[in-house]
Amino acid sequence: MSAPNKSYDPVEVEALQPEVVERVRDEALAAIAAADSLDALREAKAAHAGDRSPLALANREIGALPPQARAAAGKRVGQARSEVGKALAARQEELEAERDERVLVEEAVDVTLPYDRAPAGARHPMTTLSERIADIFVAMGYEVAEGPEVEAEWFNFDALNIAPDHPARTTSDTFFVEPLAEAGAEQDAGLVLRTHTSPVQIRSMLERKPPIYVICPGRVYRTDELDATHTPVFHQVELLAVDEGLTMADLKGTLDHMVQSLFGPGMRTRLRPDYFPFTEPSAEMDMLCFHCRGESVGNPDRPCRTCSSEGWIELGGCGVVNPKVLVACGIDPDRYSGFAFGFGIERMLMFRHNVTDMRDMIEGDVRFTRPFGMEI
Repeated sequence: MSAPNKSYDPVEVEALQPEVVERVRDEALAAIAAADSLDALREAKAAHAGDRSPLALANREIGALPPQARAAAGKRVGQARSEVGKALAARQEELEAERDERVLVEEAVDVTLPYDRAPAGARHPMTTLSERIADIFVAMGYEVAEGPEVEAEWFNFDALNIAPDHPARTTSDTFFVEPLAEAGAEQDAGLVLRTHTSPVQIRSMLERKPPIYVICPGRVYRTDELDATHTPVFHQVELLAVDEGLTMADLKGTLDHMVQSLFGPGMRTRLRPDYFPFTEPSAEMDMLCFHCRGESVGNPDRPCRTCSSEGWIELGGCGVVNPKVLVACGIDPDRYSGFAFGFGIERMLMFRHNVTDMRDMIEGDVRFTRPFGMEI
């Protein structure tokens, strides 16, 4: 039986020889110093400080040494591994600092660049103009009234003194939601998409007691083809005043105030005789051309494209409320009288802003709405 190997010299183990440990340490330190990125440093760490690195393998050899030889070998290898660990930590701190400085430069935010990369929208000019018109009359003491867009025939036609054989009640002019009333049946049997906002006036007279002063803006429907000057869906605003002693003079003064509020001082209106079933007498309302103010009439040196040198622009219909309409709503025509008028808001928008194609108003293109701004 052989005796214990008490004379074993750890220097004879190649991995633990001082010069080998020193060389492996120097190679590790050189690789760490040469790492120019965090990725390269991770590779160097795996190669020189990982579980399969030369120093890690040398450390495993220490356990096979006799007790009296382990202290010196462990101290030598431990010191080398400590130097490599400190070098790794220092180099990582340097590379992270370089990375942070590079990020500050490469990913810097230029606060002078435009922040609104997405194009901003704007309120539609139809909305702005509708609210502006309503504000004019609210300031005069009127109330904004609304009603359903799907109406019974009675509200849309009969109560407004529009006869059953009137052309407006045919399918070529009106969208019917339910079929036309059959002969002999009640005329309110049919449902239509309202062709004007006048049904709101009827509802207002049924729900309120005179005096009544209401403004009725809203969407209406006609069987028109979509083109530059027509659309099957458009907006109207109508006004109704019912009180004791109202006359055409009150109507004229109200119209003058409206056009002056919308187009500036000096504007005025004129009335031309016309016929509407729901007003008597009835008139077409014209306003002075806001562009030439009538100076183009008979003046070939100053033609006006807005009014075709006529000096006036047709705006809408108006008149004194027909007594038959008052009776249909339960109002005594011997005591009360009233006046009403209505016009298309799209048409007003075209006048005020020289819009030439009505299709631009409904296509939703922000290039059309944005120039009008965000006026409230």
